[in-house]
Amino acid sequence: MRIFKVIFWVLWRIWFYFLMALPIIIMFPFLFISILKEKWYPYFFVMARIWAKIILFGMGFHYKVEREQELEAGKSYMLVSNHTSMTDIMLMLALVRNPFVFVGKKELVKIPLFGFFYKRTCILVDRSSSKSRMEVFNRAQKRLAQGLSICIFPEGGVPDDESVLLDEFKDGAFRLALEHQIPIVPMTFPDNKNRFSYTFLSGSPGIMRAKIHHFVETKGHNTDKKEIKELREQVRDIIYKQLLKFNNKKSA
Repeated sequence: MRIFKVIFWVLWRIWFYFLMALPIIIMFPFLFISILKEKWYPYFFVMARIWAKIILFGMGFHYKVEREQELEAGKSYMLVSNHTSMTDIMLMLALVRNPFVFVGKKELVKIPLFGFFYKRTCILVDRSSSKSRMEVFNRAQKRLAQGLSICIFPEGGVPDDESVLLDEFKDGAFRLALEHQIPIVPMTFPDNKNRFSYTFLSGSPGIMRAKIHHFVETKGHNTDKKEIKELREQVRDIIYKQLLKFNNKKSA
């Protein structure tokens, strides 16, 4: 029985990367044109959402979302969620219509085809470099000034310890949100790790639940360290408690 599971996982993972590449190849001329000017980014974003949905459905993932509040068209937000899987990127794109830019780790640039566009449309961060983190802040400010939203996974990466339900949050997302007085949109993705983790021989098709929580407003707050910490912990607490609820429902 184990050998059949291993064969399935290997073929399934290969299929995932095939699904990542095929839409990019088909849409390549349009994708390439859309990245030539920053003001054309919303057109790229529409195609990125199509790409994400093809991957999710092609892998047998069916997302089910509960929305406590709807995003308004033409408004900028700070999008944050827990981070356990590469599919967090696809699910975020599938759920949010407002054009947004990812702040993500530079290692993903190495993925063929995907990395080409990832490098040119996302804000890349080298977590080991303080200079890189400052450049990220400056680029994110520019994107927000253009009327786009920003998506940051505030754990700063996937927790190394498998037992960690939700790692500590970094300050960057909350500092930016306060700086620009934009609402923070907490989201909880409880199933992505089970569906498609970074462990190669793992995962399965199935439901991906998601919850978009009530937005956390930042207007009237300043950017001192105390405000940033309180906001950071408030948002983390929302996601953490929801993860516990989802886990309890699963075990019930």
